[in-house]
Amino acid sequence: MAWNQPGGDKKDPWGRKNQNNPDLDNIFKEISKFMNSVFKSDNTGSTPPTKKNVSILVGAILVIYLLSGIYIVNDGERGVVLQFGKFVTITGPGPHFVPRLIQKYEIVDVSKIRSVQQKAVMLTEDENIVSVNFAIQYDIKDASDFIFNLRDPDETLRAAGESSIREVLGKNKMDFVITEGREAIAASTKDLLQSVLDEYNSGINVQTVNILEAQPPEQVQDAFADAIRAREDEQRFINEAVAYKNEIIPLARGEAKQIIEEAKAYKVKLINAAEGEALRFKQLFSEYEKSPVVTRERLYLESVESVLGNTTKVMIDIEGGNNLLYLPLDKILESKKKDDEVIDATSSNTGQNSLIEKIQRNRDSFSNRKRDLYNE
Repeated sequence: MAWNQPGGDKKDPWGRKNQNNPDLDNIFKEISKFMNSVFKSDNTGSTPPTKKNVSILVGAILVIYLLSGIYIVNDGERGVVLQFGKFVTITGPGPHFVPRLIQKYEIVDVSKIRSVQQKAVMLTEDENIVSVNFAIQYDIKDASDFIFNLRDPDETLRAAGESSIREVLGKNKMDFVITEGREAIAASTKDLLQSVLDEYNSGINVQTVNILEAQPPEQVQDAFADAIRAREDEQRFINEAVAYKNEIIPLARGEAKQIIEEAKAYKVKLINAAEGEALRFKQLFSEYEKSPVVTRERLYLESVESVLGNTTKVMIDIEGGNNLLYLPLDKILESKKKDDEVIDATSSNTGQNSLIEKIQRNRDSFSNRKRDLYNE
């Protein structure tokens, strides 16, 4: 049996079953009925369409055409209108209309923050290799430039960002890059990258450039870790030295001020002593002028007293004799000291008896002095 014969199993010429959609068939039937009713035509097509029906059909088509050209731009978006593929204008938020088949539009979200991230190995000013992982965040400041001047915005941004950061790193040393220089490098890279993108008329506004990671390559990380520890030890020693300096300098200044004050006091003391000696000498000189012999004798005795008061051995020349009298004062004082120690020891044993004897001696001495006064 042929595939299209009546009573067949409804297969196509390749032997597959016909899979017609009944719903789609019903839709076409309804459309056909509507068109027939509009044009009032029968199946033979003998009745021509009327002018009213044609006007209704044209009006319906015109309404559909006008409605299809209406579009709405939301907040934070821009509409780029094209006429036969050429840029015409940019529309802001709100409802707009474009004539279909002549113009079309594209909606661009200019408020969305986009981000690209890249990792690369670069060369620093001191010819060291550093591995840098950085991220760039941006938004769109000109929708038309963003659509027409860039084929692949993210790839263009990656290439321009890598070129900019290579230039910045090439002007800085590695120690600065991997330690405290990340923020400065990121700021310089952002400015340079924005100027490059403006030259491209890319319509991109760079928001931030973040240096996520900056470290030496894995092959030399151990050596750089040792160098960093040495640098930290150096800084720690410097801090300890500064702390010791801040501690010792005030003490030294205090001691210096104390020495200066003591020197001033010593100066005043010497001046006062010198002035006192000068005044004493003047008074002594006036007395000497009055009675030279007495004054000379008194000065001699005072000098001998001051000299002999500091010695423990005295030699006495007896007048009219050939022998010298030797007084061992040091031995006498030593024996006296021993006697005093013995007396102290016995006094501690006798206690109350020594106290009574002492009172009796004082009473007797007082009676003797009183008797002497009466005799006088």
